[in-house]
Amino acid sequence: MEKYSFTKMNGAGNDFVLFDLEKNEGLSVTSEFVKKICNRQFGVGADGIITIRNDDGYDFVMEYFNSDGSLGSLCGNGARCAIKFASIKGKYFGNETKFLCNNLVYKGELINSGNVKFFLRSPDKLKFNFKIKAHGQLINASFVDTGSPHVVILVTDILRDVNNPKSFYKSLEELDLIKIGKEVRYSSDFAPDGVNVNFISIAEGKINIRTYERGVENETLACGTGSVASAIVANSLFGIESPITIETVTGKTLRVEFLVDNNEYSNVSLTGPAEINFTGLIDFNL
Repeated sequence: MEKYSFTKMNGAGNDFVLFDLEKNEGLSVTSEFVKKICNRQFGVGADGIITIRNDDGYDFVMEYFNSDGSLGSLCGNGARCAIKFASIKGKYFGNETKFLCNNLVYKGELINSGNVKFFLRSPDKLKFNFKIKAHGQLINASFVDTGSPHVVILVTDILRDVNNPKSFYKSLEELDLIKIGKEVRYSSDFAPDGVNVNFISIAEGKINIRTYERGVENETLACGTGSVASAIVANSLFGIESPITIETVTGKTLRVEFLVDNNEYSNVSLTGPAEINFTGLIDFNL
């Protein structure tokens, strides 16, 4: 029976189990391993698993695995947790770090208030104001790839009852997120890989958000790359200026900053809490 040390962390409620591969010799992160660890009834419970390992050219290498066992694309809150975790594990010293994820170079920074800032690459494949068929209707939507593909939908653009043209949803709380989110996530428009789906409302320059995440196949309490995508959509369509505050369903907030010139976005960053829940040893046969 093997024993592996781990740290459970969360970024605004988006939770992860992190492993330092140098401290866990022989650990094989298989799909079955990920599913068992992330199971909330019989494992540690998490939205995903993150591993870090040493690298000669950078402070560390991060890999992210979705709770369904698949290798994930970029995870913003996961990256912020990995930045803090790597600091604790002595992978770098000082407040700034440069690391690899999915063979791409990223930077991060520890903020004095206890928050962590993650610098993303410039978003790609921006498309605004197109129609998606879901929930028995055509819904206005936008798309941004922030390292992970995201659809962003304003909740007040969705009819609660397709037979009543005035029955738009008024709040995120009343939205049937799982049903609608799953339908959009698996839409043929985004085949074969699917898409993450963010529903937002905007008030007084602040965004409230709920997200259906592919790979988790459920709502997550926060989504970093989805928050960035939503902020970019809010800027482009509604003129909300950087920095933009994103309030998650937990009440915790994320901060998105960027520069924009003629709808070209650069210097994109995501800042928010990265908290340790607990540490432990896993000592069961996998």
